[in-house]
Amino acid sequence: MFLKRRAMPSLSELAKPDKILAGIRINSSSNMRSRMSFYTGISIHLLMDDGSLGPEKAVHGYPDGAKINFVTWSPNGQNVAFTVRYEDEVGSDSSLALWVANAESGEARLLFKQTDIRLNAIFELFVWVDHSTLLVCTVPSSRGDSPKKPLVPFGPRIRSSEQNNVIQMRATKEMLKDLHEEELFDYYATSQFPKKVELWTVHGRFVRELCDLPLAENIPIAANSVRRGKRLIRWRPDMPSTLYWVEAQDGGDANVEVSPRDIVYMEPAEPLNGEKPHVLLKLDLRYRRISWCYGLHALVYEFWHKTRRTRTWVISPDCNDLSPRLLFDRSSEDAYSSPGSPMMCRTPAGTLVIAKIKTNYEGTCILMKGQGATPKGSVPFLDLLNITTGAKERIWESGVDNYYESVLALMSYHPKCEIQLNELKFLISKESRREAAQYYVSIWPDKKQVQITSYPHPYPQLASLQREIIRYERDDGVKLTATLYLPPGYNPSKDGPLACLIWSYPGDFKSSEAAGQVRRSPNKFARINNSFPLLWLARGFSVLADPTIPIIGEGDQEANDRYIEQLIASVEAAVNEIVRRGVAHPDKIAVDGHSYGAFMTANLLAHAPHLFCCGIARSGAYNRTLTPFGFQKEVRTLWEATDTYIKMSPFMIASKIKKPILLIHGEEDSKVTTAMQSSQFYDALKGHGVPCRLVILPFEGHRYAARESVMHVIWETDRWLQKYCASNSSSTQIIKPSGEW
Repeated sequence: MFLKRRAMPSLSELAKPDKILAGIRINSSSNMRSRMSFYTGISIHLLMDDGSLGPEKAVHGYPDGAKINFVTWSPNGQNVAFTVRYEDEVGSDSSLALWVANAESGEARLLFKQTDIRLNAIFELFVWVDHSTLLVCTVPSSRGDSPKKPLVPFGPRIRSSEQNNVIQMRATKEMLKDLHEEELFDYYATSQFPKKVELWTVHGRFVRELCDLPLAENIPIAANSVRRGKRLIRWRPDMPSTLYWVEAQDGGDANVEVSPRDIVYMEPAEPLNGEKPHVLLKLDLRYRRISWCYGLHALVYEFWHKTRRTRTWVISPDCNDLSPRLLFDRSSEDAYSSPGSPMMCRTPAGTLVIAKIKTNYEGTCILMKGQGATPKGSVPFLDLLNITTGAKERIWESGVDNYYESVLALMSYHPKCEIQLNELKFLISKESRREAAQYYVSIWPDKKQVQITSYPHPYPQLASLQREIIRYERDDGVKLTATLYLPPGYNPSKDGPLACLIWSYPGDFKSSEAAGQVRRSPNKFARINNSFPLLWLARGFSVLADPTIPIIGEGDQEANDRYIEQLIASVEAAVNEIVRRGVAHPDKIAVDGHSYGAFMTANLLAHAPHLFCCGIARSGAYNRTLTPFGFQKEVRTLWEATDTYIKMSPFMIASKIKKPILLIHGEEDSKVTTAMQSSQFYDALKGHGVPCRLVILPFEGHRYAARESVMHVIWETDRWLQKYCASNSSSTQIIKPSGEW
């Protein structure tokens, strides 16, 4: 299936009125989330036995101009369900309709032609029950009109906490503010049991109540803290009518020392009288997930953030005589030792389970795919893993010379997901430094690759750009990497140093060894994403993308207590390296970042002004006292780490910033990085005579979506770089890349 979509919506689409309730943006006229991206067309190809694609079948029958969402295959692959909606001008109503298309003919038909049946997609919309049956969420016929906001408020807004309970919540926006918003949320998010989990048959018979979940507003802010009671209630994907879930034994508080910390339970949908849930596994770390393998085995993952420890267990859920076995016990930060993740196969019911690979070996074999991080760069791989013995064999890996290949999906099918090793069929992506990713079907045993896409280069003017992974060290010996991009045709020995743009985002680590590992490939295609720093290659800049900026807190050390020190050391090492290489003029280096990268940018201009001529900060938070219950990976409160919060806040030292800074923010940023953060920071900078500019983008959120907004951000950024970086006093001439722009 190929889905078509537009690159960016228009600003008029973002301007459509919506309701913002409890952190959810709701399109009140279509009863779905607002600002959803959408597809404009669907086409289907039959995959032939030789891996090639059959003729294209365009899905048709729905009205032109429809916006398509929720595209879902039926379990047997014979039908496709999807929704279409119609929205025209700002303020106009829209409708949401459910359609089903036949995969062979492409013909689509409308379900629910009755006008009194309206879909409700606020939380969930539909699921395939079997090959030809859908379970659909609709608006109750008795819902009536939406509550009207009273002209006179019911009374004052009151927030109360009189039970002496400790309730700590990270700064958030868009919570329910008054009784009217509570009524609106109840109205649009209508459900018969908003706080209960119940079991019903597909014929509408009530079976039993599983749990009654209270409001989870007292979850501690410490990492790995969770809600109390049953959580993550799921159906087993490999067995009918069987549930599993997790319950915390520490009250959900990660600060409580207890063993076990989590217990995983399993139970039939209709247990016998007196039958208690079966304990699958007791965990000392926090439960993450289970991957099931048709009853024979399952993999259970647990993790602990503070130590970065992660463990994987092999269990036999339907055999009480077999004890759990530890398969992997490692640091989640250690990319070099990552075993990968199991390849999944779709069952006749449409669920996903681990594919069992049939070989001549004794025991159960599965396939593990991974990114294959190595000191020379990432080399994706496939391992044949015997989870009975722990033995593994590498049966495929990407080439290392020119191309970057990765396995995306297993396309072999068996009703019990038992696949012969010599009958494997995979979907693979393949790309190089100058070739965009194309998709191939790889067929075993000869590993023949059949190309099924032929996408053109998205920006041929930059087809011959230069890309290199560079390695260097900071003063304390921590190994660092970055991706250096140079304009087409540029030669540093002949053309001299260029103006340079650095784009990055700090990350925290528990060990220096893990921080220094290489997690990128020199053979990946240089794609211009929403952060678009590579655009300035066309303006004659060199670009240093994602230089690693590890903030390390080994053992019991808190990483952020040395944030400023390590930030400067990492970036100074990067700047020294590109200046040493002769690709960046020391007086013409700008720094740019988004969100936590914007926070980084402001701190660098405050604490390391000798490194940069100017900065650009998008959607950042600059005053950490406004996020007092933690931010990013910081789990201490403002009152527990007052000095750290204040020292890390560039707002507090706005008087030290002298270099020009451009602030950009979405007016409707719903994250803790509210537009107020940029507005207040701008006022502080302006009050100290700092060259600065504030751009507030109407209707935009944390990331910018509308074409008009994105293009304006590009214009603002280019203007800033040309004025304060490229034109910075120097005798060095900016080299224009070869080719037409």
